[in-house]
Parts: sequence; structure tokens; C-alpha cells
Amino acid sequence: MTPWLPVTPLGNAEFAQLRRRAIFECDKWDPQVGDVGVVARAPLVMRTSAWTEVAEMAAALARETLAAEAELMTRPDLHRRLGLPRAVRRALAVAASAGGSRGAARLVRFDFHFTDEGWRISEANTDVPGGLNEASGFAALMAPHYPWAASTGDPAGAYCDALIAAARSAAPVLALVHATAYSDDQQMMTYLARRLEARGARVHLASPAHIRWQDGRARLDAAWWRGPIDLVVRFFPSEWLHMLPARSGWAHYFAGSLTPIANPSTAMLTQTKRFPLVWDDLRTPLPTWRALLPETRDPRKAPWRQGREWVLKPALGRVGEGVGVPEAIEARDWTRIKRGATWFPSQWVAQRRFRTAAMDTPEGDSFPCLGVYTVDDRVVGAYGRLAPRPLIDARATDAAVFIEGQRAEGRGQKAS
Repeated sequence: MTPWLPVTPLGNAEFAQLRRRAIFECDKWDPQVGDVGVVARAPLVMRTSAWTEVAEMAAALARETLAAEAELMTRPDLHRRLGLPRAVRRALAVAASAGGSRGAARLVRFDFHFTDEGWRISEANTDVPGGLNEASGFAALMAPHYPWAASTGDPAGAYCDALIAAARSAAPVLALVHATAYSDDQQMMTYLARRLEARGARVHLASPAHIRWQDGRARLDAAWWRGPIDLVVRFFPSEWLHMLPARSGWAHYFAGSLTPIANPSTAMLTQTKRFPLVWDDLRTPLPTWRALLPETRDPRKAPWRQGREWVLKPALGRVGEGVGVPEAIEARDWTRIKRGATWFPSQWVAQRRFRTAAMDTPEGDSFPCLGVYTVDDRVVGAYGRLAPRPLIDARATDAAVFIEGQRAEGRGQKAS
């Protein structure tokens, strides 16, 4: 039985107003990619039993993930097999011997897909999971139009509460470190900054170049403000850090920081899609991961050239970039992906393919993905993405996610 309930999409006038509000109130500055709109006209609404099942699995995945990272941090002998850059492996080796940087408010997003065989996950975004402004802000704007449905939670609010608690100050100073050249990164940081300031924090949007480290403690060194930081919120991918100048002290994100970091860069140990290749060498049991993630192999040990039962993925890919699903991408892209997996197999994985169950919508079949957020080991909410093909990438539409409420008889009806 499908976990999704049929929902009537918003009309043109309602949707136009919602889209404008999303841009200005939720910092959703990119509601269109090229000529494709990426804001869904209707939410994904789940059966209550389906949400309960997924939430239990996500909480178990979070516990297993954090335990596996703690063990992997002490196992530098396995790091080479994870497909990490050499400079990152050196930084992780320091973490193995000296202990990692002080972590706080660990945010993870697990991406679930409903298939012919039940729920599966395609990946875990353990390093810098995005989408919080859509998951919290956009969902809040959509909710009044579907009063019969209930919220899955407020991921951004739960995350901000955890950050404030970890900073341990009445008016903490937080640096939201991100890739400032990317508007999609900046929009989420801007949204979080507003939520944090409402809780009494003093917030600075910054790039890694603005952070300096003195005796293991972070300081902001920018034209607009200089001083100590109580907590660093990192939304800058860990595999990019080693490309920064040495004076930036980027290795502190991996080891040696006395200032709390959310998330510490030891998250790379489970962010890489080659994480399953070391499972059998770990003492940490991973029953939920093993049940939900499709079989994953080194490309040299999988028959991905024969038929279409395997998908190729870059070990450190994000947002669906570089994922090889032959019938869902251009032929030239598939050729490029095959070449990469053949020439540099240690930076790729082959993953046995699952078949996401299509959802019937007024625009035709859509393939939904449910991103479930956890803070530490607590499930705090979700957001959805919809694609017209079985590949979730930058052109997928962002959708609010709700749970069937008490007024199920009103399903499909919008508020007057």
C-alpha cells in the first residue's frame, strides 16, 4: 500500500502568492532552475502509520551512524578505502590520534524512497545537510491550505534550539560558515540566522576564510566584526576544506577545535558513499543500514556494464550530481560517468538499483524522495522532493511534507 495520500494542488493564484512568500519569508531565492519551477504546488502527505515507521528507522539510522563514525575515527587504516582526498585523510589521522574536534547539535538527513520492496534509502547527508528553509519555512506557509494534515516537525527550529543549548551562553555568538558564492547555501544560512537571532543569538554569516584559530578556539576576523566565537555552524563541504590556504586553519574542523562545531568534519567518514565498503571491518552493528541501503560495491567488483541493475555514484557527490541512471540522464552524461568510474574507481561506487514507486499527480507520474532530519538521535521533521524521472537532482521540486491528520474525510480540500 502506498504511503502517500492524494492531495489537490493549489490553484494558480494561491500558488503564486505562496511562491512569492517563500522567496521573501523563507529565503527560497531559487524557486526556478533554468526554465523549471522547483516549488511543488501540493505537499506530500503521508499515512500516519508510514510516518511512524520511517521515523523509527531514521532514529535507528542516526544512532548507528554516530556510533560508526566514532569507531571509524579511530581506524585510519580504513580511511583510504572511503575515497577521501589525501589531505582529508591526513587531517582524520590527527583526529584518530588526538581526538576529533568538539561536536555539537549533530544534524543529519536520511533520504528515503518507497519502492516495490518497501522503504529504502539512497544516502545519508551526514556532512552538510541542506533544505532546512524549505522543510520548516515553506512547510509553514503551505500548512494553512491543508488544515486537515499535521506537521512532521520543525527541523530548523529544533536545530536552532540544539545550537543555542550547545553554545552555553545567554547571548551566544555564532558563525554560520558556508560557501558564500553559492546562493542556495546562503539562503539556508540566512534563514537559520533569522531563527537563531529570534532566540537571542548574535549571528555572523561568514566564509571559512573569516575564521581564525587561537589555541584551538575559533575567532571571527572580518571587516564587520572581530572577536571570539561560541559555536561554529559549518555548511561548507568537508572535502573542499583542504583547498583553503593553510592559514585558514581548516584542519581544526576535523581535529583540535575547542569551540563546538556543528557538524565536525569527521562526518566525512559516513558522508562518503563508500562507507558501506568498510562495514564488515567494523565492530559497530549496522542492522538498519544493512536493511535499508541497497547493496553497494566498488565499481571493479560489480557487473554494472551488464544490463541496468546497477547505478554508479561518485563517492563524494551531492544533490544527485554525477549519478549514473542510464535512462534518466543524457547519453553524453552517462558516457562521462562511465569513464570516471572506469578510470578512477576508488572515487566511485556501484549500487544495486531499486525501483521507486511512482506517485500519480495532476502533472503525471512523479518519483518522491522523503528527507528525514535528525538532530543527534532525535527525528525532528522532514521535507520532500519530487522528480518526473527516477533521479532526484537539482531540478527536482521541493515539497512540504505532512502527516494525515484527524480530519481524513477532508483529504484534498484546501482551506477556504
